[in-house]
Amino acid sequence: FERGCCDEENVSRSGYSDDCENIAMWRGAVASASRGKRGQRFFTEMLEALDAMPFKQLISYELVQNGKHCALGVLGEKRGLPIDKIEAEDYHTVAGHFDIAPCLAQETVYMNDEWGRHDETDAQRWTRMRAWVASQIK
Repeated sequence: FERGCCDEENVSRSGYSDDCENIAMWRGAVASASRGKRGQRFFTEMLEALDAMPFKQLISYELVQNGKHCALGVLGEKRGLPIDKIEAEDYHTVAGHFDIAPCLAQETVYMNDEWGRHDETDAQRWTRMRAWVASQIK
């Protein structure tokens, strides 16, 4: 599932595009990665990191910018990863840094950046992402 629902020419950080082939297989891969040991550890630790944030706000389209983070950036900060040096659009590298499947990295980025309303505030994004992350923990 290396390419799943991604299109390398898409400017989206997640790599997702509107013309997905084999969507059922892709959704299955994401579900499997989410339910697995690494995925569950990822979500549990991300939930802890989100809850520990002093200001409950998340940015989009960058791991970190001006001291603010996306959901992955919050976890990366907690883990002491060099998040300011990680190329946010390279989901294979992102997945490697977070020890998750590339499809789960793409899904998390998509949920953070693109799933919410276009006029969503950073605080609303935090609330939505926290609810999504919590819902992934089995």
